[in-house]
Amino acid sequence: MQDKLPAFSDIEAAAVRLRGEAVETPLLESAGLNALTGGRVLVKAECLQRTGSFKFRGAWNLISQLEGAGGVVAYSSGNHAQGVAAAARLKGLPALIVMPADTPDIKQANTRALGAEIVTYDRATQSREEIAGQIARERGWVIVPPYEHPHIIAGQGTAGLEMCRQAAARGIRLDAVVVGASGGGLTAGIALAVEALSPETAVYCAEPEGFDDYRRSLESGRRESNPSAAGSICDALLSPTPGELTFAINRPRLAGGLVASEAQAGRAMRAAFDHLKIVAEPGGAVALATMLSGAIETKDRTIAVVVSGGNVDAGLFCRLTAAG
Repeated sequence: MQDKLPAFSDIEAAAVRLRGEAVETPLLESAGLNALTGGRVLVKAECLQRTGSFKFRGAWNLISQLEGAGGVVAYSSGNHAQGVAAAARLKGLPALIVMPADTPDIKQANTRALGAEIVTYDRATQSREEIAGQIARERGWVIVPPYEHPHIIAGQGTAGLEMCRQAAARGIRLDAVVVGASGGGLTAGIALAVEALSPETAVYCAEPEGFDDYRRSLESGRRESNPSAAGSICDALLSPTPGELTFAINRPRLAGGLVASEAQAGRAMRAAFDHLKIVAEPGGAVALATMLSGAIETKDRTIAVVVSGGNVDAGLFCRLTAAG
């Protein structure tokens, strides 16, 4: 397995492939957020990325390298689905996405609008990997996994490469970086980039309460599983267990795991809207939520957090931000 792990040079190569296709998302700062935390807060706004989340980065890095593929199959709760659908369309390939039946309507609609076919499943009782594998075999298509692939991890890592270079260009030294984790691909890619470009910076993963398999895995030293596959508004962060490749990267590099409740995620969505004028989905706001809730020390420190996605139904966004 170790020879499959990506290196920082793979992230640099991915950045070249993504040039002109992905958005270089801004690193935002707000005096209001700084005042709330007593430190300096920098937000990497991947909710402004193509298709509304960081997932386009990894999808394009993999799909752009495919030759002779008849089509692509992916399994996703929505953000990876949209990233794969957009990348496949650019490559001129058909795409089929296996999605949970409870995926927010906006994510299903956006995926279909990008030309992808959707097959739904019950995330509590069915295996998305088995369904996708069967379809891929029947059609002779290529599976594009959400995180467990070196090209996917390297593509996601370009967000960390940008973040570190943007901070350095402003003369900013980062004390810590917080990244939302599901399977761990974004966290792994960013951890590799931070290790290379800002090795003194600590990297933490952030998860929703009740789905903190990464935090528990880091503590135990082995890949732990969540007791349930559903049951959180943070639908983008509900992978059942850390990926094998991603955990091999993250275990020696992460400083720890942080957890936020659904209420804290809602308050972070409101804070992102009020102070930065950006829309974050619940899962995309979890990293910011852990920082605002005091899960990590912020006073007199400079911390970068990734708002990883903004694909949220308008009604849910209004309800959560009103409560926040």
